[in-house]
Amino acid sequence: MSNTLAGKTLFITGASRGIGKAIALRAARDGARIVIVAKTDQPHRKLPGTIHTSAQEVKAAGGEALAVACDVRFEDQVARAVDKAVETFGGIDILVNNAGAISLTGTLATPIKRFDLVMDINTRGTWLCCQACLPHLQKAGNPHILMLSPPPDLRPQWFAPHLAYTLSKYGMSMCVLGLAEEFRTAGVAVNALWPRKVIATEALTLIPGIDRKRCRRPEIVADAAYAILTRSSRAATGRFFSDEEALGEAGVTDFTPYAVDPINSDRLYPDLFF
Repeated sequence: MSNTLAGKTLFITGASRGIGKAIALRAARDGARIVIVAKTDQPHRKLPGTIHTSAQEVKAAGGEALAVACDVRFEDQVARAVDKAVETFGGIDILVNNAGAISLTGTLATPIKRFDLVMDINTRGTWLCCQACLPHLQKAGNPHILMLSPPPDLRPQWFAPHLAYTLSKYGMSMCVLGLAEEFRTAGVAVNALWPRKVIATEALTLIPGIDRKRCRRPEIVADAAYAILTRSSRAATGRFFSDEEALGEAGVTDFTPYAVDPINSDRLYPDLFF
């Protein structure tokens, strides 16, 4: 495939800030069409960015943008977002399931409402967006689904500290395995991407004790996503890429520039599930 996303329509959930926005901006530099799907229609009291500010940045970067307020927990909202994307841009080439909820709490410290939230957004919302987009993806020339989810690993160390969160993220990863095989002959690539080191997103400010200087910028995940999404959809499917692996296969071996503080590039926090 040519190394470009020019003219492609990307449906990106959770694209009002963080990794989702970074992926949108990377694609926008090629002139891609970005459907910015997120709940944040009005400014958040703690976190910067809305679907509208993200759309402005996408346009400034050279892409087209459609901002759609959507909570992926609700079938009718997802259906309307997909319909609006197809009506506006004529189809969908790529789905990026980035929207997520986090709860790094043990079982006794996790209220059932929080359990339902992480499951509804991470696992159910991912499956729902895939179901809604797949009829359109099957009509695309080089269709991709990319999940921001970790490689499956059944070691107890990833379950014991935050069982609800791990179940929800592994639910996304199970979608990769199932959908990749189900739609292999249709030529729809379904892959996962997960960072090796902690990423300094806006949401990181809500987690106490994290030094941003020991993290990487979201651009490393965006560049890794770009490397995956510009491949032939029939060349790789059902894979669980780390950002370093995806970039390494594209010829990038020096990850120092992605560090928030390059001086601390050898003291970065490892991310979960690696």
